[in-house]
Amino acid sequence: MNRAVFAALKPGGVYAIIDNSARPGTGAGEVERLHRIDEQLVRDEVQRAGFKLVGESDFLRNPSDPRDWNADSTVNKTHTQDRFALKFVKDSSAVARSDNPLLAPWDGPFGGVPPFGKFKVADIKTAMEEGIAQELADVDRIADDSQPPDFANTIVAMERAGQPLNRASAVFGIYTSTMNDEEMQKIQSDISPKLAALQDKIVQNPKLFARVAAVYEKRDGLQLTPEQKRLLWLDYTGFVRQGAKLDEAAKKQLADLNQQLATLSTRFSQNLLAEEGTQMVLLEKESDLAGLAPALREQAAAAAASQGKPGKWAIVNTRSSTDPFLTFSTRRDLREKVWRMFIMRGDNGDAHDNNATIAQILKLRAQKARLLGYPSYAHWKLEDQMAKTPERTVELMEAVWKPAVQRVREEVADMRGIANKEKTRIRGGAGSGGDGRSPKGAAPIEPWDYRFYAERVRKAKYDLDENDVKPYLQLEKLREGMFWVAGQLFGFKFVPVAEGSVPVYQSDVRVWEVQDQDGRHLGLWYFDPYARPGKNSGAWMNEYRPQSHLLDQPVIVSNNANFVKGKDGEPILISWDDADTLFHEFGHALHGLNSNVTYPQLAGTNVPRDYVEFPSQLLERWLSTRQVLDQFALHFQTGQPVPADLVKKIERTETFNQGFKTVEYLSSALVDMKLHLAKEPTADPRQFEKETLAELGMPREIVMRHRTAQFHHIFADGYEAGYYSYLWSDTLSADAYEAFLEASGPYDKAVSKRLRDDVFSVGNTVDPAEGYRAFRGHDAGIGALMRRRGFAPGDATARTRDKP
Repeated sequence: MNRAVFAALKPGGVYAIIDNSARPGTGAGEVERLHRIDEQLVRDEVQRAGFKLVGESDFLRNPSDPRDWNADSTVNKTHTQDRFALKFVKDSSAVARSDNPLLAPWDGPFGGVPPFGKFKVADIKTAMEEGIAQELADVDRIADDSQPPDFANTIVAMERAGQPLNRASAVFGIYTSTMNDEEMQKIQSDISPKLAALQDKIVQNPKLFARVAAVYEKRDGLQLTPEQKRLLWLDYTGFVRQGAKLDEAAKKQLADLNQQLATLSTRFSQNLLAEEGTQMVLLEKESDLAGLAPALREQAAAAAASQGKPGKWAIVNTRSSTDPFLTFSTRRDLREKVWRMFIMRGDNGDAHDNNATIAQILKLRAQKARLLGYPSYAHWKLEDQMAKTPERTVELMEAVWKPAVQRVREEVADMRGIANKEKTRIRGGAGSGGDGRSPKGAAPIEPWDYRFYAERVRKAKYDLDENDVKPYLQLEKLREGMFWVAGQLFGFKFVPVAEGSVPVYQSDVRVWEVQDQDGRHLGLWYFDPYARPGKNSGAWMNEYRPQSHLLDQPVIVSNNANFVKGKDGEPILISWDDADTLFHEFGHALHGLNSNVTYPQLAGTNVPRDYVEFPSQLLERWLSTRQVLDQFALHFQTGQPVPADLVKKIERTETFNQGFKTVEYLSSALVDMKLHLAKEPTADPRQFEKETLAELGMPREIVMRHRTAQFHHIFADGYEAGYYSYLWSDTLSADAYEAFLEASGPYDKAVSKRLRDDVFSVGNTVDPAEGYRAFRGHDAGIGALMRRRGFAPGDATARTRDKP
């Protein structure tokens, strides 16, 4: 494709002619696509040069003739010719532009890629500041437009605005989550409140809101498409929910609250990162490794070496490191030490303690909700979610809580039976050494015992040991398995990019091109699997660039994890839970990669929080399918597939330990909701957590999956009053998977097509409940969820009619 050829820019009025020189036989649709690409390129470049668009024309005869120009810069164009022009004049209000590569349109292959290697960390700060100024200038131009407001010059114009900041923000997000060293943390602390201030300035711009409201009021006569109607509704209600109708004094107060909240969230995140990045339990001698398989020992040795302790072993303060130790170590004293390190993150009474920060966040959130006219922050947060009200979420959570607690009692009874059979006394204090053997009876199971004895029960009841399974779970083979599943469900092909063709921000990161079944480019998938200092714990998906037909840009996504890197050349073996997480996060990536929408705000995973986890939780189900296990669960030494009898054992344990998994999750979700429902926010988060768990009847053998002081989801990641979303979404995913089982199986082509057409590709262009009904034919009830977890169904036996 020939790039745009445009005339020299001259003060006082100039024009740029785009000539794609379409080859003979090129269809009108392809010509239109090429024009969109070049048009956006020209818009970006001339605006960076300090000009603004004042007119455009499709069929130029005489560019100097004003009758040949259309002053409406967003006129509906057919582009059936290969010549097109945009007219610009010098913009006196233009923000001074720099040559910062983070602001420039991305160059390179695949529609452009982030310019890693072309900037310094310090450039991120200046790019974000300049990008913020540019977006405000874009918004002001829209607000000050002399033309009557319409969908094109207001709603679509807002979708186009701020592209330089979007590019800089993508890199900012990558670095704050994966490369967050001391320099980057300072930048994050400085920029986060400025981003909050930008959003306030946009939604509190009275002229801009007046234009949005004017378009919204005449929406019925605009002949909009369903997607355009959805975008308009989201824009208008979003402005209102963010305070556009408040008086000036209230707007100022709201902006101040948002500034403070942004600063506090950054502080919370950095406190947590500091403890996760520096704390570890050092294992000094061979006896400290009792019960650990060779692969875990090697990972612990590599972790110690990375922390400057060669020749020793380390359990670092991440879940991927602590959970396997708690599962297999026979050293009960060390299990307790590791467990306490992990669950006390952010709650150690030191400089990184998060309790005071949390109390202040909760106080400010409650003030914000009252200012906006809501009884609690939870009521404000849930208004535009699937659940609509916090009461519905609590009803669902409590319906599942009771059978989950009952299951925990059964699981603990099984553990005590094992302990008694082994003549093991499980002492409650920290004074026990070794494996705690004693000839007398058993005291209560402690939280640092649960994973260990659950694994013993698995072995006794099902003749299945996780160490039997782990040799078949190679990280790279499972990645290949995910690619294969994506191919079966959606026709995707993942092709490694040529070495050096796409820059990366860290040497361990790898990149694949994603193509459809006809070889057409869909997007890029980056994979950053290993733990390192400065990287957030856990696993997540990032979207570097959303898909958009309006901007003619393909999607770029990444999956990130914290697996402990072993020796060079040796395969990374992971647990079944980690494999499940791998598929979960890949589900988010496929949600983004399937996106097929016009407007970037509606693309991919930009859906309500309690719907976004549905595609990801659904994809987890394909890990345990026979096809994946037979082809990709290969022994790391022999290359042989997992034996059929082991597959059957895995299938029989699908509901194993669901009491523990559900209770540790639900306790976190319920505490989150109650924190944000409280009329008077707590000044003592630690005590609130303790009292809430007591009211719930929390089993003493289990601790919350995320204790309040380390609950990154709700204090730094947008899940506040929203952690229930995983259960709400799992209600959908459990019911959705039964659609495959009711057909020919998990790879049924007709069901896969509906899944893509009605769920994975539509983004937020349709109401999620409507999209789900289009796919499934009915609303989801909790019956499938209860069946999946193996709980007594109780009143949930109505299969699909009782809404979550």
